[in-house]
Amino acid sequence: MKRSPLAALTAILAALLVLGTAGPALAHDALKSSSPAKGAEVAALDEVKLEFTAKVRTPFVIVRGPGDAQHELGKPEVDGPVVTQAVKGPLPDGKYTIAYRVVSSDGHPIEGEIPFKVKGAEPPSPSPEPSGTESGEPGEESASPAPSGTLAATGGPSAPAGEASVAADQASAEQDVTFPVWLIIVIGALAGIGIGFLLSARRNKS
Repeated sequence: MKRSPLAALTAILAALLVLGTAGPALAHDALKSSSPAKGAEVAALDEVKLEFTAKVRTPFVIVRGPGDAQHELGKPEVDGPVVTQAVKGPLPDGKYTIAYRVVSSDGHPIEGEIPFKVKGAEPPSPSPEPSGTESGEPGEESASPAPSGTLAATGGPSAPAGEASVAADQASAEQDVTFPVWLIIVIGALAGIGIGFLLSARRNKS
């Protein structure tokens, strides 16, 4: 049975319409953009942003740097199609990779990697070293006068100058006053003899 040209044209249009409506339904969600972008070079980085073509859920993001060190901070946040991941900074110069994995709106997983570079980052400023007095380390000790109770160079206790002079005067006075005992006895005897002669002389005169 022959087909009319109109029937054939109608069949073609119906097929195109079916394919046109089925195309978007068969297409999966995908990554739309990222910050930093793929292959970008940045001097500093505080966070990573990934934007998808539709809403996503269950995000997982890793920021891997030199030596396979990870620099993500906390868990990623989702706001519709946008995923934000905080980064521990400052990042040193080197090559980095953003590895991500999310679940799209139709339930299919989306994953991939985004390489980028960090160049021109400011080096971390060295922390000031504490001084000897603040850290408790012994420093230069200032000379202080010795206490009055310390020993002098001769080995005895030091005394005030006034007390030393008084003690010296007392010692010299004691040396001046002290006489030998025999000298006192002799003088007393001579005095007694003299008094006896004097008394006897007066008696004889009377």
